[in-house]
Amino acid sequence: MNMSAIGYCDKSLPYEVRAKDLVDRLTLAEKVQQMGNNASSIPRLGLPAYNWWSEALHGVSNVGPGTFFTEIVPGATSFPTVIHTTAAFNQSLWNAIGKVVSTEARAMYNLGQGGLTYWSPNINPVRDPRWGRITETSGEDPFVVGVYGANYVRGLQDVEGQEHTADPGSRPLKVSACCKHYAAYDVDNWYEFDRLKFDAQVTEQDMVETFLRPFEMCVKDGDVSSVMCSYNQVNKVPTCADPILLKQTLREEWKLNGYIVSDCDSVEVIHKEQRWLDDTPEEAVAQTLKAGLDLDCGVTYPNALENSVKQGKANEAEIDTSLKYLYVVLMRLGFFDGSPSFTSLGKDDVCTQDHIELAAEAAREGIVLLNNVDATLPLNPDAFKTLAIIGPLANATKQMLGNYEGLPCQYVSPLSGFSAFGQVIYEQGCPNVKCPNDTLILQATEAAKQADATILVVGTDRTIEEESRDRYDLLLPGLQKDLINQVANASKGPVILVVMSAGGVDISFAKDNNRIKGILWVGHPGQEGGRAIADVVFGKYNPGGRLPLTWYTADYVSKLPMTSMPLRPVEEKGYPGRTYKFFNGSVVYPFAYGLSYTTFNYKVTTPTNVSIPIKLNKNQQCRELELTDTSVEQPCPSVVVNDLTCEDKIAFEVEVQNTGDKDGNEVVIVYSKPAEGIVGTPFKQVVGFERVFVAAKQSQKVKFELNACKSLNIVDSSGYRILPSGLHKIALGTSSEQIEVDVSFAR
Repeated sequence: MNMSAIGYCDKSLPYEVRAKDLVDRLTLAEKVQQMGNNASSIPRLGLPAYNWWSEALHGVSNVGPGTFFTEIVPGATSFPTVIHTTAAFNQSLWNAIGKVVSTEARAMYNLGQGGLTYWSPNINPVRDPRWGRITETSGEDPFVVGVYGANYVRGLQDVEGQEHTADPGSRPLKVSACCKHYAAYDVDNWYEFDRLKFDAQVTEQDMVETFLRPFEMCVKDGDVSSVMCSYNQVNKVPTCADPILLKQTLREEWKLNGYIVSDCDSVEVIHKEQRWLDDTPEEAVAQTLKAGLDLDCGVTYPNALENSVKQGKANEAEIDTSLKYLYVVLMRLGFFDGSPSFTSLGKDDVCTQDHIELAAEAAREGIVLLNNVDATLPLNPDAFKTLAIIGPLANATKQMLGNYEGLPCQYVSPLSGFSAFGQVIYEQGCPNVKCPNDTLILQATEAAKQADATILVVGTDRTIEEESRDRYDLLLPGLQKDLINQVANASKGPVILVVMSAGGVDISFAKDNNRIKGILWVGHPGQEGGRAIADVVFGKYNPGGRLPLTWYTADYVSKLPMTSMPLRPVEEKGYPGRTYKFFNGSVVYPFAYGLSYTTFNYKVTTPTNVSIPIKLNKNQQCRELELTDTSVEQPCPSVVVNDLTCEDKIAFEVEVQNTGDKDGNEVVIVYSKPAEGIVGTPFKQVVGFERVFVAAKQSQKVKFELNACKSLNIVDSSGYRILPSGLHKIALGTSSEQIEVDVSFAR
């Protein structure tokens, strides 16, 4: 066959024209075989088979069947887990990791070991501290999650020089990213509740404010080329069969340039597990197709769609529409024509020294210093020559990778990392992370008696928290607490506690124990984790990470079930609020907490009073607010954001002064606080952040420019985004420095 005569092979034609030509040439039987993740070949048209399912959450992974390792490329750079990298609060780092991952992915594709479509990142905000998939996420703040998602997606997808084009749908892609799991997905397996059957009862307020916001940012700011719908139902409708979520919101409102895929076997789950509308497979695929689901990770589309069309349930024209979305993405990737700018990539571009160093830097940047009694840290290697390295994770290798991991280039365990700084005595202390007995504690205390300093490495791994495994408590597993206390009591020198976990852990006992001089949270820090931890403990790196989650006290879990979806307190049931925005009880460590080996001061160097008078035309209507003081009358309490032009900016400059004697990184987090007296508003919410390096005794200026509508809006109980009038405040981290912004409306 002369392939050049076929329209879809004509590179001079627009992608949409080529995709239509290809679809028009397919029979119905051929079409449906293209709509599962394992798309079959069509030799008569020169169409090769393709597996859509590859993963790249924090490095190229072999979890999906589309990518695998062989002796040619035996591993790829394994970066820290997402929750760890998020703690760096460094947007350029997130983008840089995405670029490296996509380079390695392209190299593996060229060698026949990888795909081009990667179902990452996971951008579900963390609503509950028990969720098993926290390690995959960017924490509890939806804005931070959205910024992470957009930066990582840009790193994966963007082709240099073509990041923004007049027609985004024709923009070439390095690899295709996918933002998942859409939406309100954050219960995996908790008591009798599991993700396959869970119906998330969500208010419109929470949906707009928390659960949808990262996805909107991922589509609009990241220009992601795929979104994955989740297993769960939202208000009794499966997300993969919800036309409001898929067609209306993703396609029409947000203008998704790409395809929508189901979480794996979700379509089968709809009719087998959820028994939604008592659907047969043919009815289920008709429902999901009409809702806007283009690709089934699974076999239900390939097995049932043809019969569904023949039974008059599904519409073949809608199959055509979905296939066009799929083929345009493959064309943007160069699947049919090749991508000249990436053809030179090969095995020498995987696990390069630069990539490994970036993994180490990411691990260092995400480490959070939680406690430093008497400024014990950093340790001086000349004074602490013998180290007791103790704990079930002291010699962690694979545990440092978290889940959706690939095979790493190498491992540097904590034991190996500390061995570079002195003589080490290693004791496990527990048989494993679950620490079921005390048989190894005595040897651990003996080691601590002999050493100049003791490093305890404890926490969780995938046997405690992961996909399909939610937690029931916020405590260290098994007898880890006993190990810590006994070792601390026996230790000759200072004790440094290193907590390797995804979610928060109630370590109040250690925080209050003066024999434990330092506490570090190190997430699950990836292949270079041990090197990064040792560098921080011995001062080769000054920690600057911040917690992307609130660390609650252990009794939080007894106050409300994991399945209660509201973020705000549920007063009639006595449930507390969730996340830093709505929880006002005592915590172990608050969201964005993190110390340094130096000290920083902030000074706003621009005016701290800003006035934003907005003139309304006769067609712009004011909206009432629910106020705590009903006697207060305002001429125009608020206006719906969509009714405003939203061009007003709040620009200011912050001078960050390093007042200590060590160079360091400071994360400047900017919060907005809504005008007082409005019912149900967050205490504050993140609207910007920047990580800045400041040399000792020096200062750096950081500029912020906030859009008033985006940064000062709140979501009312009806789901409207509104801009309230009154005195808003811009707060800078935990500093007393703030900016007052007076918003007023007039005709």
